Amino acid sequence: PQAPSTRNDIRDCSADPPYLPPTATNTSARLAALRGTMRAHGAHAYIVPSTDAHMSEYISERDARLGWLTGFTGSAGTAVVTQDKAALWTDSRYWTQAERELDCNWELQRTTSIESIGMWLLKAVPAGGNVGLDPFLFSIDTWNSYSRALHGSGRTLLPLETNLVDQAWGDQRPPPSSNEIYSLPAEFTGSSWQEKVAGIRQRMEQHLRRPTAVLLSGLEETAWLFNLRGDDIPYNPVFYSYTLLTNTTISLFVEGSRLSAAARASLRSGCPGPLCVELQEYGQVSAHLRRYAQGDVTVWLGTEYTTYGLYGIVPQEKLLEENYSPVMVAKAVKNAHEQEMLRAAHVRDAVAVIQYLLWLQKTVPRGQVDEFSGAQHIDALRWAQEHSRGPSFQSISASG
Repeated sequence: PQAPSTRNDIRDCSADPPYLPPTATNTSARLAALRGTMRAHGAHAYIVPSTDAHMSEYISERDARLGWLTGFTGSAGTAVVTQDKAALWTDSRYWTQAERELDCNWELQRTTSIESIGMWLLKAVPAGGNVGLDPFLFSIDTWNSYSRALHGSGRTLLPLETNLVDQAWGDQRPPPSSNEIYSLPAEFTGSSWQEKVAGIRQRMEQHLRRPTAVLLSGLEETAWLFNLRGDDIPYNPVFYSYTLLTNTTISLFVEGSRLSAAARASLRSGCPGPLCVELQEYGQVSAHLRRYAQGDVTVWLGTEYTTYGLYGIVPQEKLLEENYSPVMVAKAVKNAHEQEMLRAAHVRDAVAVIQYLLWLQKTVPRGQVDEFSGAQHIDALRWAQEHSRGPSFQSISASG
């Protein structure tokens, strides 16, 4: 017989009492709070994704709802909670991590397929039950996949515009970022935001369907269009925003008080007129879009970055859907100046990497460096380079 496992860094829910490593989070109170809000909203189950309202690859602490609810800090996963069960789906990169971080309230499902989540829901939710979710946290494709998984089963997808995790989290939820949103200096961009807007409007004119507006939900789309940057999400130079660009108006939905004086002056320099950026509150995008969609309009959007919540506001016949918005497509093509800037950035980064390799060669034989101190050192070398705004993701450091 095999000797019992000596690993004590992962949970053992079959032991009596269950064994939890010190890395596990006690989620009993969090689940109780969520289940209370679920009862109040008539939801028999609630789905919690790992994304934000802009389908960002990385998210801010304020949007880490999955992490708060489950204790699991991996970058990808989906949680589903009913009144008596809770389960987390994640991929093989994170199985060991999940066993270290989850307590015994949670079942770990070693897959990410929506079919698997659908099957679980059909067992856990009685016919006639409602499956609640926040439509502003799901892509159009993901929403449709859930819809198909439950179709004809007697269970209903229930869009709830109040996020139930946020309600349960309450005033413990991290505040929104208050950091400054600043203009990228002209020397880095190669074209002014006014030229970029004119280019997008030209694409609107030339499109067979003659859309009257473009809706931008991806954070990098608005940042690129207006040559603005922020740091609302670690390792990403973006800020929370939406844009509705029409033939004659520009609405930027953003926390206006955070714009630097120079950024605000740049956006307002064309007022009044078709190159005047009207600043609207970030939270007003849905109401504004609803009013706009009542007219004789066609709204062009990229389905990859638009949530089902926003998509559902515009009547189907007034939508022009493509995978990517014209801004995302334009942004993908770098002009000569941007290419020159990219090359220069890579040369500066190469200098830091070469300095690092030389440092490793000297210090490793002395036994004075491990993966963590090595990662810290290369970060410091990169920061020392001119124009550095920090790394683009946390250094992944490994040896052997």
